[in-house]
Order: sequence, then structure tokens, then C-alpha cells
Amino acid sequence: MDFNLNEEQQAFQEAARAFAQGEMAPMAAEWDEKKIFPKDVIAKAGEMGFCGMYCPEDAGGMGLSRLDTAIILEELAAGCTSTAAFISIHNMASWMLSSWASDEVKAEWCADLTSGQKLASYCLTEPGAGSDAGSLRTTAKKDGDDYVINGSKMFISGAGSTDILVLMARTGRQEEGPRGITCFAVPANLDGIHYGKNEDKMGWNSQPTRAITFEDVRIPANHRIGSEGEGFKIAMKGLDGGRINIATCSVGAAQACINHAQAYMLERKQFGKPIASFQALQFKLADMVTELVAARQMIRLAASKLDANHSDKTTYCAMAKRFATDVGFEVCNQAIQLHGGYGYIREYPVERFMRDARVHQILEGTNEVMKMLTARRILEEGATDAIR
Repeated sequence: MDFNLNEEQQAFQEAARAFAQGEMAPMAAEWDEKKIFPKDVIAKAGEMGFCGMYCPEDAGGMGLSRLDTAIILEELAAGCTSTAAFISIHNMASWMLSSWASDEVKAEWCADLTSGQKLASYCLTEPGAGSDAGSLRTTAKKDGDDYVINGSKMFISGAGSTDILVLMARTGRQEEGPRGITCFAVPANLDGIHYGKNEDKMGWNSQPTRAITFEDVRIPANHRIGSEGEGFKIAMKGLDGGRINIATCSVGAAQACINHAQAYMLERKQFGKPIASFQALQFKLADMVTELVAARQMIRLAASKLDANHSDKTTYCAMAKRFATDVGFEVCNQAIQLHGGYGYIREYPVERFMRDARVHQILEGTNEVMKMLTARRILEEGATDAIR
């Protein structure tokens, strides 16, 4: 069992770190303050392959493992967590399309999505269907050679500024629950699509978040992704990887905060000496680093399980998401404490990393849902030997 990165992974890490520190970190505060969605920088990330990291190579992607992807996303998140999180969502939506869409849709969209020239939003959550995604009510009714979509989505990252929507809609009866859900590729500018206001948020300000309403939106039947009734299964497969991605973004934010906290402790003086000389603060930093290393390794274990298509991959992804997003937020929070009053003002980036990391405990399935998934599995016969 080797925990070291191989040469190729080290190269990915170095390239992503250089890009994050050169293109993202210097602008992150302005993007946050002015709510700028940096599509030009995301396109530059696409030129490096970061917009199609685990999309198949025949669709223009890099065909990387989920472990390789996690290594890259951590570095991007240390530059700008909000923008890296959107890149992770774009990757998930693009992977769904490039893996299950019709040949016609792939030919039209994949090259532009994996290069970052066009961007994708993932549309699952609804006003009445958050954690209970299987109860969604947006409908897609077959009408000749088309589907007609009606309904609404909310909390959609990138909405109003992206080019295609990977949409989950109901083709079956409501009482069918998850079995009646189908996935679609919906061009974002079609007649009948209406976008709400860009929500005022605690963090994630470098990406817009809007509600979307669909009124008799007509798409060709070949825009269906997968077969009818397969949408929920596709969504859950996407979310296994999405949970690793967003957990990794938390680790990247936390690592950036540790870097800032360490530098500040060595520089800041109180009572005639650097605050790094005080044992109480040393212990706090030691705990932060210890827990972050544990979170990082748990993500990489889950990514390896997903790459191997392990039978318990969903459980490992849920555990990693819960643990790493909780740890990531707490490390950011403790970094603010180590900065004292300076940590609370926007001149210092730790408060922004904390605000951006907070939502990771909610999205891609709340951490309470992650505990539910883990508990459901661990209560099965033989599970305590299988999940170790």
C-alpha cells in the first residue's frame, strides 16, 4: 500500500497549483466581492484539461481517475474555492452527458464542454425536493418526437450563465418515485426557460446561483441522457463522484487556511514574541493539520473505491464527504481564530475560505443524509467487517 503520489500525479498537482496561484488566487477576493463569474479563467482551466478531467478521452476529456481528479481539485480550491467548486460541478454534469448521451448530443456538445468553451449546470434540486430528490415534480412528457418540460429547479450553480442544463425530470408517475425519473440535456437558451435572480449568498459568490422555471420547453427525444427511468441511477452515480469532488474542495480551502495561519503565527508578535511560540496555539495548529491529513486520506480511499467500482463505493464516498467537509470547515474556522480580529476582516483571505467551505456540508447531499446512507449500510448483516 503506497500513499505517495506517482510522477504523473505529482505533475498534475504542480500544474494545478501553478494555475491556481497564478490565475485564481490573485483575483479570488474581487470575484467574491463583485460576484464575478470568471468564465475566461474557467476556459483557461479547460485548456489545461481541467473541465473534462474524468470525461472519456473519446469525448475530448482526459479520462483521469477520480483519485487524479481529487489531487487537481484540491489545488484549484486552494486558489479560489468557489470557482473550483463550480469546475467540479461542471465536470460532473459533463461526465454524465459524455457517458450516456446520444451520439448526436455528444458530437454537438462534448468537445466544447471538456475544453471549457461552454459550461454545464446540473439541475436536480427543486423547491420541494432537496434531500428527498426522488420526489421531484418537474415533468418531461413525450409528444411525438419531442419531450415537453414543465417545472422548476432551484439552487442551480451557474444558472443563467451556462450553456447546457443536465436536467432530471419525471417521465413516469409521481408514485413511481425515483424509478420515474429521466435525465436530459437541455440547451440553456431555449424558449420557455426563465431564470430567477442571482441569489445573495454567504459564500460561493464567484458563481451565480439561480432558480430556473421551465414552461412548455420542447427538446428532441435524442436529448434524453440514458433510457427512460434511468435518471435517478445516473444522478446517484454522478453524486458519488460529486461528493468526493466537493469534499476535496473543502480540503483545498482548509489547506490554504493552514498555510495562511502558519505564516501569520510566525509573523504576529504578542507579549514580545511570535504567537507561534505559545503552546496552546501550537496544539491548535497541530490538531488542524492532523485532522486535515486524515480527511485527505479518507477522500483518496473513497476515490480509489470508486475507481475500482467497489460494491461499497457509495458508502465510502458518503463517509468521506461527511468527514472531510466537516473537518474542512472547522479548520477554516480555527484559522480565523488563530488570526484573532484580523481573521474577521476581508483583507485576510481566511474568512472567505470559511464562507465558501460552509455550503459543502449542505450540497451534494447534506451531511445528515451522508450519515443516513452510512448507517443504513452499516446496519446490514456483515457490514461491520466489510466497512473498515
